[in-house]
Amino acid sequence: MRITILSFLILFIYTTASCQEQSDKVPQVVLNAFQAKYPGENDPDFELDDHGYWEAHFKKDGESYRADFHADGTWRETENSIKKSEIPKAIQDAIEKEYPDKKITEAEHVVSATQGEFYDIEFKQEGKNMDVMYRKDGTKV
Repeated sequence: MRITILSFLILFIYTTASCQEQSDKVPQVVLNAFQAKYPGENDPDFELDDHGYWEAHFKKDGESYRADFHADGTWRETENSIKKSEIPKAIQDAIEKEYPDKKITEAEHVVSATQGEFYDIEFKQEGKNMDVMYRKDGTKV
């Protein structure tokens, strides 16, 4: 029993230290850019993603968001998951027409520095799921 408790304690300390160590490495320019973009959001969780972007995970009005920044502090995009019922009607119509047999596995509202506002709809399929990006009016990006 003592070994089990000790093992959990060591794992907890290691995990906590790793998370703290990661957030300490967030470049100050990224932290400043986040605060400039989202003033008043004081508790973001940062992590470095597989593409080398700094991801800030935070909540705004009870919803979870993810904002990506380049290492130089340049904002890349912000996205949040939405319910299927929140997908704009024009996009729902386009999906019904183009992919009537596909099942939606995830929907995200995205605001991008380079591509503007769009909706990223993920469909289930064999192998890797398929992502299709739509503008609010139902046209593909």
